[in-house]
Amino acid sequence: MFDARFESAWASAVSPTDIYLFREGTLYQSYRTFGAHPVTEGGRRGVRFTVWAPNACQVAVVADWNGWKGTRDVLYKIPDSGIWTRFFPDVPVGSFYKYALTGPDGETRLKADPYAFYAEVRPKTASIITELDNYVWGDEKWIQNRSAPYARPINIYELHFGTWRQRPDGSFYTYREMADLLIPYVKEMGYTHIEIMPLCEHPYDLSWGYQATGYFAPTSRYGEPQDLMYFVDCCHQAGIGVLLDWVPGHFTKDDHGLRLFDGTPLFEYADPAKAEKPGWGTLSFDFSKPEVRSFLISSAIYWLEKYHFDGLRVDAVTSMIRYDFEKPSWAAARNEKGGSENLEAIEFLRQLNTAVFRYFPHALMMAEESSAWPLVTAPAHQGGLGFNYKWNMGWMNDTLDYFETPFSERPHRHHLLTFPIWYAYSENFTLPLSHDEVVHGKKSLLDKMPGSYEQKFAGLRLLLGYQLTTPGKKLLFMGGEFGQFIEWRDQGELDWFLLDYESHRQIHGYCQALNRFYLQEPALWEQDHAPEGFQWMIPDDDKQSVIAYVRKGKQPQELLLVLLNFLPEERREYRVGVPLPGRYDLVFNSDDVHFGGFGHQQPKLHLSEKTAWNGRPQSLTVTLPPLSMTVWKRQAPRRRAKR
Repeated sequence: MFDARFESAWASAVSPTDIYLFREGTLYQSYRTFGAHPVTEGGRRGVRFTVWAPNACQVAVVADWNGWKGTRDVLYKIPDSGIWTRFFPDVPVGSFYKYALTGPDGETRLKADPYAFYAEVRPKTASIITELDNYVWGDEKWIQNRSAPYARPINIYELHFGTWRQRPDGSFYTYREMADLLIPYVKEMGYTHIEIMPLCEHPYDLSWGYQATGYFAPTSRYGEPQDLMYFVDCCHQAGIGVLLDWVPGHFTKDDHGLRLFDGTPLFEYADPAKAEKPGWGTLSFDFSKPEVRSFLISSAIYWLEKYHFDGLRVDAVTSMIRYDFEKPSWAAARNEKGGSENLEAIEFLRQLNTAVFRYFPHALMMAEESSAWPLVTAPAHQGGLGFNYKWNMGWMNDTLDYFETPFSERPHRHHLLTFPIWYAYSENFTLPLSHDEVVHGKKSLLDKMPGSYEQKFAGLRLLLGYQLTTPGKKLLFMGGEFGQFIEWRDQGELDWFLLDYESHRQIHGYCQALNRFYLQEPALWEQDHAPEGFQWMIPDDDKQSVIAYVRKGKQPQELLLVLLNFLPEERREYRVGVPLPGRYDLVFNSDDVHFGGFGHQQPKLHLSEKTAWNGRPQSLTVTLPPLSMTVWKRQAPRRRAKR
């Protein structure tokens, strides 16, 4: 099959500049060079294969066209580069292939292409040659209208693609089928974005995609690459942003993957103390290698460029930047200064975010960082990690801890409600109620709530209302919006049959109304990251477990008074100070009977009184239903017409 006349083109196919940048760690679109690319060279159509394997003694392509025997189809090593390449004419798109790499130990290993753009459906593991540039996009208007996210509403619906819904026989819907099912639902519910748990190709369903083998291949469980493009395209045309969960911290040990790729620890650290992630049974990337940094940063850019994703949620950042993450001190590596910080990973994250924002200035780069690491969302050039958002794990843990507390003990744990605001502006935060909190015995959000059946639903309404009115962008995992009663089962679809029951239909309607209320009130998102957007009215009524605060938009009239009662007791004639005099209208009430509430009656509007309270010269008296959130909107006084 090979004709030497066509191999002279390798020098132009892998340019000296690409080699230099790759080895420097700055070839940020290395997927254009590496992998299997259908091209025309020397007047003949075929495929060029390029792979990084510096320690291999030989690299061959084994494929369906050569009977899975690569004795003749050996790649050529570019001198002083560690890169192997070769053009094969007449190889058709759709062909299956792997690399046969002979390592320094003389053993030959069959490996999937690290830069494969498509893969066989598991449990098969071959890579597949595919075209990526033949999809015609229709989301130009969405792309052109992207802008800075900080003063905009962001309310994310997190989902696992394979278990949101399934066919009656338990098989998966395709990317295209899910476009028809999911997008109308998300639009109807009033979410601004969806976030999909990892879609990089992975061998084991129950890893949920967090242990990947293909950093450039969308999983074939749900269809072909163009099908995923269609899904994202349809989301954008419907006005929905799409985020992808992305895992640059570690990878699976499966034989066909990256482990010992060329017979040596290539993508992973050679030192087991740095490489091993014992809690997950995975291996850490070696962030000290420039070529690994080129590989990973290119993966991030690839999903944003080729698939038009609007951003990435970067998983397990703490495990990347700390050698002692979930390890005893004696088993953890140390850096050159004797500390437990992985200085190489820190620099990688700064480089990653700098590169992403260079190409996509309005991308959402969200860090799942579970420690108190400072400056996660500060710019890299100012010593930060360079993300523009961080999941507020402290808020999530404190909030769920409080909501799981029995009613009788809540007055003694009031600080869990008030402490998070003290650091709310130290980073740009997203407030997550994520998949990790409703699995592995942690119970569903609804089942976490104490009390009777009715009180559980009231508690869930209160939790979701508290989240939507507290400073920070929002995220809710699928099922929480209709009160999934059991925790997430990662092998079956959500319990949609629950919507046949009135209580679940009502909480579902509540979520829809709450999301739409959020969208229409700039006070709830316009100043999420500015202290001026929040003001305590009552932080210290721990005996009655009540808090009250004001949310403010950029316009003076955009002012909302939020009152939350965390006990199952009605508070009549409850007085609260207000920041400005005027009329306050009740604009949202979680106790509304339409939402499954008890419908405690009270006037829909109140005029402030000249009674000083909570350090304010004016105040209101209102009724607080049990386990409720009520929101009051100040109406600007009308000016009298001049005579």
